[in-house]
Amino acid sequence: MGCLASVPGAKLSASLPSKIVCLALCCAGIATVAAQSTASLKLKQTIPLSGVEGRIDHFAFDPAGERLFVCALGNNTVEVVDLRKGERTHSIRGLGAPQGVAYAPGFDRVFVANDKGGICKIYDGKSFQPVGELSFEDDADNVRYDDEKKEIYVGFGNGGIAVVNAPKGKQVGSIKLSAHPEAFQLEKKANRIFVNVPNSRHVAVIDRDKGEVVARWKTDLAFANFPMALDEANHRLFVGCRLPPTLVVLNTESGDVVAKVDISGDADDVFYDAKQNRVYAICGAGVINVIRQTDPNTYKTLTKVDTAKGARTGLFVPEQDTLFVAIPHRGSQQAEVRGYHTE
Repeated sequence: MGCLASVPGAKLSASLPSKIVCLALCCAGIATVAAQSTASLKLKQTIPLSGVEGRIDHFAFDPAGERLFVCALGNNTVEVVDLRKGERTHSIRGLGAPQGVAYAPGFDRVFVANDKGGICKIYDGKSFQPVGELSFEDDADNVRYDDEKKEIYVGFGNGGIAVVNAPKGKQVGSIKLSAHPEAFQLEKKANRIFVNVPNSRHVAVIDRDKGEVVARWKTDLAFANFPMALDEANHRLFVGCRLPPTLVVLNTESGDVVAKVDISGDADDVFYDAKQNRVYAICGAGVINVIRQTDPNTYKTLTKVDTAKGARTGLFVPEQDTLFVAIPHRGSQQAEVRGYHTE
């Protein structure tokens, strides 16, 4: 198959220069297609986190203020990053291994879940003074905010998700799980919560109205399911597993596994980009796996973007078409936040 074959009446005796030109055009076309298929993330911003040591965990975003809140777990701080200025502007100190954070924009509150003591601390979003505190006894972890219901959800302990009235800063409920919850996602147009429960080797499905688990979904012999993302419009749940390193795609109407894609090791955050129809898996092996969603049942690795060893958490901000990734201090690599623009 070549250029000559595509031209009616073309003869194999065409001049050598014509063949060379034709070959060059074909190669150029192939190169263009290849470039289009791999162009996906472009580094646009690097923000130093000088003095931050140890592991970095999850993020939250303030849309109006264009701020990131970064859980520097090993540093016992939450770093406040101003994206307009491109710099860290504040550190919330005196925390106990902060793992999860949520920002409630309606009343400018920051909720920080800590491993040590299971304490969830609440801060004013301007002064960063503490305004409340909740105790879940042990291992307060991932945090999610429901802006419509004005509720904060906190995974904690040996198996629970706490429900908190965000304006009042008071716990109003708790949902029992079989083991410690990792990442979870809230439906916006329905009332379910999907929860990774890796020690029980399943995804728990919670009915928020009932306040209980109504289903448990398996991940087809892929275990250590930590990160999770949701494509609610297409009824697809993306579950990042570490053993073996796999992205498992579940149908949220049936619980069936519809696809599996190999990913890199030690994934701790997964995000769905509805605009680009892509899944981004941030992996501690030092890469971001970019996976294309051709249709709800078809997925293929588009490219892998090198980051740094131990960089396994971040946040996708659709309002800015940007995937932010936490880079920990290791050797000569200093701690920083990198912003990758989606293309």
